[in-house]
Parts: sequence; structure tokens; C-alpha cells
Amino acid sequence: MINLEGIQNVQRRIAEIQNQFAELQKMPMVNGDFSSRLRQEIEKMQNAGKVDNSQKANKSQQSKQDKENDDASSLVRTDKATGALVPPVINGENSAPAATDSTAKNMTSTDEVSRMLNDAAQKYGVDNRLVDAIAQVESGKNQKAVSPAGAIGVMQLMPDTAAELGVNPYNIKENIDGGAKALRGLLDSFGGDVKKAIAAYNAGPNAVRKYGGVPPYAETQNYVNKVLDLYQ
Repeated sequence: MINLEGIQNVQRRIAEIQNQFAELQKMPMVNGDFSSRLRQEIEKMQNAGKVDNSQKANKSQQSKQDKENDDASSLVRTDKATGALVPPVINGENSAPAATDSTAKNMTSTDEVSRMLNDAAQKYGVDNRLVDAIAQVESGKNQKAVSPAGAIGVMQLMPDTAAELGVNPYNIKENIDGGAKALRGLLDSFGGDVKKAIAAYNAGPNAVRKYGGVPPYAETQNYVNKVLDLYQ
């Protein structure tokens, strides 16, 4: 016996499916290739997600770099004595670039300057402590020092004076040699009077002779006192 009720149920289900399919065809999104449109929409969403993730990654990397830059800059300090920027010390090492070989060769160490001053003092029979004191007050023992008047180098030789002494003031060894030689001559001119010789090194021998001692110039008087403080 045929089950008519079952057949009728199947027929009703088929009709429902057909009606649903007809409704879907009326929707704009189903016009054309539905599966193709669906894939396009899915790809758009995926691509949008990739862009968003990329932007987030870039922002994260930039934030990390900014933090590193801020951390590095916060380590830079200013030297209170000179006002110069002091580079940070990282892992026990100064981050400033190392001097090149040519730069290192042109740099004269404090020990080398002291040795040159001592050699020149011995050469001309002058107390090495006196030569050292004058060099310190004149230029801080710095060969690159140039005064407003044009005095050059460690013991601050004027170009004309250097020419008379037969030395090149831009050569540190000759500069020191010329300064010690000039000091020897001043000591001889004033009978070994150290104070007058020091004053003459600053103001010139004629000024010392004119006043019979240290001239009444504030600069020269301060100069003599500074040298004597280091020498004695």
C-alpha cells in the first residue's frame, strides 16, 4: 500500500525549497554568480584585516624605536665645566666614535707636553717648574690655543717673537723650545729676578724697565700672581 501522506510531505518540502530559492534570486547580491560575489566579499574582509595588522605592526615598531631614541637621548649629559655634550656610556663603553689613526697621531698627550717642557727647561738651564707654570697660565698647555692678540700655542708666542727666536710657533716642540729660550733671555736681562722675568714675559721687558718691576697693569699683575702660585 502506497503511503500517500509521506509523498505529500515530500512534495510540500520541495515546494518550500523552490519558494525559498525564488526569493533568493530576487536579492541583488544573488544576481550573477553568487559564489563569486561571496568570495570577493570574503577576500575584501581578509585584505582589510591584513592591512590593519600591518599598520598595527608598523605602529608598534615605531613606538619601540621612539622609546629607544628617548632612552638614548636621556643618557646624554652636559659637562658642567666645558658645557660640551657628553655622549652616553653603553655597556661600559663611551658611544662617541673612536678617533681615527690620523687624528690620534695629531693629538699630543699631557705627558708628552710635560716631557717637552722639561726638555726645553733643561736645554736652557731654567727651572722646569717655572716653565711648566708659565705654560699652564699662558695656554693651559694647549697647542691649539690662540689669544685675541694672535699669540700661538702652548707658551703663546707672537709670530714676530717666534721669527726672532727662529722657531715655528705652530710646531709644538719648537713653540715650547722658543718659549723656554725667551724666558732664559728675560731671566738674564733682569739678573735672575724671577718675578720681573715673569712680568716681562707677559708685558714685555720695556714695560718692566719703565716701572722698575711689575707694571701696574691688572692683567700683568694677575698673570704674575697666577704663575707664582703654581711655581712656588
